[in-house]
Amino acid sequence: MNFQVFRHIAFAGLLLVCPGTAAYAAPVPAPWKAGVATAIITPQQAMWMAGYASRTNVSQGKFDDLHAKALAVEDERGGRMVFVTLDLIGIPRALRKSLEARAEKAWQLPPAGLLLNASHTHSGPEFRVGRAPADDGEFKPSTLGESYGRDLEDKLLLLIGKALETRAPARLAYSFARCGFAMNRRLPTKTGFNNSPYPEGPVDQSVPVLRVESADGKLRAVLFGYACHNTTLGLYQFSGDYAGYAQQFFEADHPGVTALFMLGCGGDQNPYPRGTVDLAQKHGRALATAVEAALATTLKALNGPLRSAYVEIQLDYAPAPTREDFTARLTSKDRYEASHAKRMLERLDKGEKLPTQYPYPVQVVRFGDALTLVALGGEVVVDYALRLKRELVGPAIWVAGYSNDVMGYIPSVRILKEGGYEGGGAMRFSTTHPGPWAESTEERIVKQVHELNTRLSQ
Repeated sequence: MNFQVFRHIAFAGLLLVCPGTAAYAAPVPAPWKAGVATAIITPQQAMWMAGYASRTNVSQGKFDDLHAKALAVEDERGGRMVFVTLDLIGIPRALRKSLEARAEKAWQLPPAGLLLNASHTHSGPEFRVGRAPADDGEFKPSTLGESYGRDLEDKLLLLIGKALETRAPARLAYSFARCGFAMNRRLPTKTGFNNSPYPEGPVDQSVPVLRVESADGKLRAVLFGYACHNTTLGLYQFSGDYAGYAQQFFEADHPGVTALFMLGCGGDQNPYPRGTVDLAQKHGRALATAVEAALATTLKALNGPLRSAYVEIQLDYAPAPTREDFTARLTSKDRYEASHAKRMLERLDKGEKLPTQYPYPVQVVRFGDALTLVALGGEVVVDYALRLKRELVGPAIWVAGYSNDVMGYIPSVRILKEGGYEGGGAMRFSTTHPGPWAESTEERIVKQVHELNTRLSQ
């Protein structure tokens, strides 16, 4: 073939998948309404940072701003859903419950119509009550953290309102791509499971993407996900880590477009390699490129109806240690185990009964019969995403963790039996949990997802 002819054909092919142009046969009508809003939530003063108990000092400035973003969608029948994404370690249950009540009162948004998801950056502020770390392994109240949390709730309420107020005719479509830096981190050794790269372990490297375009076909927003701990960095400056950079890079390449990140079931997945800002930016660029790749495919146009359901189920703890067991742990060489035992004994000394259950949030959102999105609370391990994608019926299944309440790790039965950090060891950092979850945890969660999905499909 003549080279000049080949060059023109290749160039024409590139135009067909140019980022920002819809690579699917979009319907003529715009059956949705959509609105977006963004707010900066970077602390204005030094604070304890979240995620690494080994930190011994407060924050020292920022690399990048932290953001909260909201995407509101409404179908032709008036069914509404607001997705709120946060560059934060997690979402306290108290924040979710207060915000859902205020949003329902102010905007008539039902609890099932609100989904909160945290990117789990370990380079954000610690604002959970009683969670500021200290050298002695204790967790002490932080006045600045509590003040930040109250201000955050007010900002989120306004953010939800702004997203709802900016709704305009829109089209929605779905596709996915893949991104390769996430790797299982539970390396089996003779002495247990180490937090190290384990390329043979289970992983979910899919990048689900919800495309939102205006009635004239212009890209307006993308909501995308990935199942990987947001922990490339462990420094003392605020940063959204790889997830923040992915949003930042995509928005820079698409001026005027809002990019929202929703963390998947990455409880036992880490970004590799890790440790520097340069690596965080490289991972962010790789993820932003994967979003571009998804937009270059033949996307599936989404139509209504929009249906959602939200419930809280009671997860059982394994039988708690006895007072004698906690007392023996006070002399443990592991300062965090000793600190946890001290906190549990203090509760017992006050006449409290240690909890036997915890209210766990499960949410399912269905876009007609084309896309089912499952949002689970806590640091959910990848087994849940892989299992639900196998078991749920439908052309597209999207499973998110770190949603609505991040109360700790949510292991599968496999990981509970294997033990290690995600299997129960992380509970020693808790001010609430007396010990690991019961082995009924996985089946109870999966059963509830199936029940909600069946209800919404009828």
